[in-house]
Amino acid sequence: MAATIRDIRDRTGLSLATISKYLNGGNVLPRNRKLIEEAIEELHYEVNELARGLVTNRTKTIGVLVYDIQCIFVGNMLHYLGQELHENGYGMLICDSCNDAEIEKKNLQFLLSRKVDGILVFAVGLDGIFLEAAKRAEVPVVLIDRSFRNEEFDCVEIDNRAAMRRAANKLISFGHRRIAVIASNIEYTGMERMKGFEDALREAEITVPDEYRIRGKHSFELGYQGMKSLLELPEPPTAVILGNYDTTLGGVMAANELGFSCPRDLSLIGFDDLLMSKVIRPRLWFVVQPMEEMSKRAVNMLLNRISHENEGSPLRISFSAAISEGNSIRKI
Repeated sequence: MAATIRDIRDRTGLSLATISKYLNGGNVLPRNRKLIEEAIEELHYEVNELARGLVTNRTKTIGVLVYDIQCIFVGNMLHYLGQELHENGYGMLICDSCNDAEIEKKNLQFLLSRKVDGILVFAVGLDGIFLEAAKRAEVPVVLIDRSFRNEEFDCVEIDNRAAMRRAANKLISFGHRRIAVIASNIEYTGMERMKGFEDALREAEITVPDEYRIRGKHSFELGYQGMKSLLELPEPPTAVILGNYDTTLGGVMAANELGFSCPRDLSLIGFDDLLMSKVIRPRLWFVVQPMEEMSKRAVNMLLNRISHENEGSPLRISFSAAISEGNSIRKI
């Protein structure tokens, strides 16, 4: 039978009030703390977090809404978020929205019903109205990887526009002018990256046909079909920027199937150097997001809201993305 608070009382001789105060994070005399901690260890007592939550109004649980748990970027971010939450004494409850805004709304209600202390959000779309329920419940929210056009919440992201501009400028510095891009025109990250692509072309006074802009939803399919359509053009591009990890994987596969050699026939830059650099040759140039640093900042921002250390207007933290060097760009 599991040990109870009364067993600790019998072992220590202390009152239930003193023991309860310690278990709920209150201050007790050092000698009493020592007695309680020794009893907890000897009795293998486990704190009932749900019961303690009724007293403290804290469950030590953070909800995480993700747009697609199959996304490799999301999976890596969850790894770092989980590490940071664990180090701060919190657990993580993950809900997959399956790229469906209606499921996302239901997932939010589920998390609120579980009395999570805060919520980290990888949102499906550009509309944050569904998070009004969290505001009403006074549950802090931090967005990761994207922001909203009509709602203000704390947000941690990279400067997507600047990151894409740097990628395009890298190709331009190697002499490329026939540059194409495959990126989302639906999701926040892709839309910002498309703006960065246009910035670089405009600054370099380069004009490309609209067929060089492959738009859709970030996915393996977009990368695969988009690359095929680009390489089957009468005058295909000499270089392609792939707008996220999934499109990079699809684009590389399509180029290989069509027999295009990189970088001899086609130069490439991808996003998010996760697994591909270990299995694909030549090694690709990549735009690299500081995922571990982003995760730490998002968790710390949320915990500060929970503890009321940060109050006031929403904060927006924008990290710079690096470019890792590879062998996938040919100088022309």
